[in-house]
Amino acid sequence: MSRHTGDTEARQPLLVGAHLDTSELDSDEGEVIFERRVSNAAHGADGVTPRRLTYEEAVEETGFGLFHWLLLVMCGWANASDAVEILCVSFLLPTARCDLKLSSSDMGLLTASIFLGMMVGGYMWGYLADQRGRRKVLVVSLTVNGLFGGLASFAPWFWLFLLLRFISGIGVGGSIPVIFSYFSEFMPRLKRGAMISALATFWMAGNILAAGLAWLVIPSTRAHFSLNGLDFQSWRLFVVLCSVPSITSALLFKLLMPESPKFLMEAGREKEAIQVFRLMFKLNMTGKEKTFPDFGLKTSSKQRGKLEETRISGSCREGIAGILKKGLRPIKQMFRSPLKSRSIALLIIFYCISFGYYGLWMWFPELFARVEDGGSPCANVSRPSPNHNQSCYPVKTAVYMEGFIIAASNLPGNIFTILIMDSTGGKMLLSCSLLVSSLSVFFIYVVQTKAQSLVLSCIFSGVSVIAWNALDVVGTELFPTQLRSSALGFFTGVGRVAAIMGNVVFGKLVDTNCAVPVLLVSALLLTGGLVALLLPQTKQTELT
Repeated sequence: MSRHTGDTEARQPLLVGAHLDTSELDSDEGEVIFERRVSNAAHGADGVTPRRLTYEEAVEETGFGLFHWLLLVMCGWANASDAVEILCVSFLLPTARCDLKLSSSDMGLLTASIFLGMMVGGYMWGYLADQRGRRKVLVVSLTVNGLFGGLASFAPWFWLFLLLRFISGIGVGGSIPVIFSYFSEFMPRLKRGAMISALATFWMAGNILAAGLAWLVIPSTRAHFSLNGLDFQSWRLFVVLCSVPSITSALLFKLLMPESPKFLMEAGREKEAIQVFRLMFKLNMTGKEKTFPDFGLKTSSKQRGKLEETRISGSCREGIAGILKKGLRPIKQMFRSPLKSRSIALLIIFYCISFGYYGLWMWFPELFARVEDGGSPCANVSRPSPNHNQSCYPVKTAVYMEGFIIAASNLPGNIFTILIMDSTGGKMLLSCSLLVSSLSVFFIYVVQTKAQSLVLSCIFSGVSVIAWNALDVVGTELFPTQLRSSALGFFTGVGRVAAIMGNVVFGKLVDTNCAVPVLLVSALLLTGGLVALLLPQTKQTELT
């Protein structure tokens, strides 16, 4: 450390022990939320008044370095754990359908169950994150996700398995939208797009992990044993292992991670916000002889007024109607000017991409199992009765190998997004990738061989991930802090409705008319790509 460290430490109590001076709140330059009440305390140890910084300026002061890379790993692991929990169902379908005696319609309900939970949990958790804090919500939602996901492995009946997967989905619904709000609020403006894209690549890592575990565990006969009368097949062990990432991620956030400084500023918790900025500075400047600069914080009086309104209303006892009205207030704000047009466009895009991506992706292992002997995914629609276990055992490892290959095909798209997101912006990437995804799905239906289906499925995977990454960036930048998590939670909830519908449609029609859901996916992706052109450009914009 610098030889001036002692001076810095002497000045710290002036910041840490600061009190709000209400006489200073009506400044045209914004609310000064870090002022001493007595005149001589408004200055640093050298008698100079600390600078008043906005959130973006304060983030820039802390630099960019070790803290942000550690944050990327922590948030990335949480994102990967969500991917594992969602996608594990698709990999267990070819074997679990026999043990649980599932029809194609039952399999459609099973894949839809976690999305139904995500729909219920998405907006609820997002709203709580905007009111109570990002970190707390992440810890609870990740715990719910992992705990009930693991318990599902012991369910002897289909309906109980379905219920536990639904509750697990409620947890997933909270962590997905909140993790991107949380992460973005630590990022400097010029690096935000690339870093959010890097965070989104961990979805691919979770996908690869789920596929790799399925490939390693499910075909194994050594993982088969009896447990209190329950025939514990290998796919059940796979479900247990898939819950581990969520539990470990919840523990890491609980023990190691700070609250978002942007949220703390908006909540009036200025002392805690300064401490987070101090932590960021300390880690980013490791090995450098620099001292934490003295500065105060400022926020707009408009934001302070909204905060006070929330506090006053929250302090009163409310009936159910009042609570619901308060909970729906963010949605009303999203669909009023000037946010109305972008909210409508995002609603359509989230519906189209979620129906298309999850409707097709969750059924890839099952479709490839149907073409094990060659042909296109829709060529062989006959399927043995689920009562005949010989159709599932021994497990065909090729199905999981293909799932692993498709998951790994996300890598080029992720790298591409990281490299050009900040220079191109999310809008054009989102539109172009959806249009190309639509074309690739159409050709999946047209091709006639298994090899061609695999190649086009890889293209679809690699291109569609660009759309998801761009949507993650655009979604965080289009809404202000007090609406960000609520908005992402609402739109992901809309996406879950679409995912449920996509899986139910596939389950109902995959045996009788496979062409209908595949071509419908292509049409919806095309629609989403065209609507994305209506969004405003958000390249390197400041968070509000």
